Amino acid sequence: MENRGGFSFDNCLRNAMLESNGYTAPRALKTGTTIVGVIFDGGVVLGADTRATSDKTVFEKRCQKIHYIAPNIYCCGAGTAADTENTTGLISSDLELHRLSTGRESRVVTALTMLKQMLFKYQGYISAALVLGGVDINGPHLYTVYPHGSSDSLPYVTMGSGSLAAMAVFESNYKDAMTEEEAKQLVYEGISAGIFNDLGSG
Repeated sequence: MENRGGFSFDNCLRNAMLESNGYTAPRALKTGTTIVGVIFDGGVVLGADTRATSDKTVFEKRCQKIHYIAPNIYCCGAGTAADTENTTGLISSDLELHRLSTGRESRVVTALTMLKQMLFKYQGYISAALVLGGVDINGPHLYTVYPHGSSDSLPYVTMGSGSLAAMAVFESNYKDAMTEEEAKQLVYEGISAGIFNDLGSG
């Protein structure tokens, strides 16, 4: 079948053929993270733990999981560290070129669209689950972006293996029109709950 650009399914067909011949695919390693975001009155607070794991092994205790996208946009990444860093780095470069050509500040929805298009193109094979937050001329924005390219927009979000514990804290304590200090405290409590209840977060 002729490849006309975009994602190539050749490897998927090859993998299916190998499995039918008795070969087993390598097992995916579990990753662990707690990343969160909260909108407050006039801005967004993002937070993440700092532990990088592979299965049951802690590889790094001081991993940076909050990535620069643009001066007014940042992104938290869960999943495979290489995938999240390279994906956010690529979108950051594209947005910088966009700012240089238009002379305007980046909009959060532009970053969201670029991330969704890139992740959808690879059908979930890029292991990057993201919390995207920023402020532009339309106000504060907060999104979750899933590895297959879908997204949600909510006033508070969590992702990663510690997300259920963090979401329990958010659902109990979030209120509209929070101050910046209240939002920071809520993010702190959410990340702490994720770390306490999930061995992959720390």
